[in-house]
Amino acid sequence: MDKLYIVMPAYNESANIESVVDQWHPVAELITSKGHECKVVIANDGSRDDTYEKLQHLQLSHPHLIALDKPNSGHGATVLYLYRYAIDAGANYVFQTDSDGQTLPDEFWQMWDNRDKHDFHIGTRGGRQDGSSRVFVTKTLRLVVWMMFGVWVKDANTPFRLMLAERLKHIMEAIPKDYGLANVAVSAIAVKWKENIAWYPITFRPRQGGVNSINMRRIFKIGWKALGDFWRINRNLKSMGKPQVQ
Repeated sequence: MDKLYIVMPAYNESANIESVVDQWHPVAELITSKGHECKVVIANDGSRDDTYEKLQHLQLSHPHLIALDKPNSGHGATVLYLYRYAIDAGANYVFQTDSDGQTLPDEFWQMWDNRDKHDFHIGTRGGRQDGSSRVFVTKTLRLVVWMMFGVWVKDANTPFRLMLAERLKHIMEAIPKDYGLANVAVSAIAVKWKENIAWYPITFRPRQGGVNSINMRRIFKIGWKALGDFWRINRNLKSMGKPQVQ
C-alpha cells in the first residue's frame, strides 16, 4: 500500500480554495478506493482573508482533506513545512501543487501511474498562460541554477511534482529551513545528484481567481536573498555527497 500526501500552500486564496479542493479531492478518493492512502493537505500561510475558515468548513464534507494553519512565512518556506509534515506523517510519496487553480488534476495521473519507474516526476510548463513576467523569471532561474550548481534544469520551480519521500528527505537536509525558493533547490539538487527524474509537459493556466500576491518587486527580493542561500546549499552538498538509500 502506498501513502500519498498531496500538499498545497495557500495564501489569500478565498476566491479559489473551494474549487481547488473540489478538483483535487476526487484524486484522493480514487487512490483510496484502489487500496492506498491519500490525503490532500493545504497549509494556510497566514492569509488575511477567510481562506482558513473556508478550509475548515470544507473538511466537514471532504474526508481526505487536512487543513493546517501557520504564521505567514512565504511560499517556499510553506512548501518545505508541508514536505516535512508529509514525511513525518509517514507518506512515501509527496505531490506538490499550488492552490490557485493553474494546474490540472487530470495531468497528475501520468506521474502516479509511473511512480515505480522514477523517484522524481516534475512538470515542465510550455506555452504558459500566466504572463510574460513569469516566463522571464523561469528563464532567469534556469540560468542562475546553471551558474550556481553547474546543471541545466528544464523548469526548476514547477509547482507540479510527485516525489519519493525517502529521496526528498535526503535532499531537504541540504536546504535551509525557511528557504524562499524551495522547489528550485529541490530540482537543482536532484539534477546535480543525478536522481532518477522524469519530466512531463503540463498545462499551466492563468490564475483562476483572486489576485496574485507575488509581483516582480517581491520576486527580485526573494531571488536576491536566495542567491546567498545557494552558496550555503552548495557548501552543504559538498560536505554531504549524494546519500544512498538503504
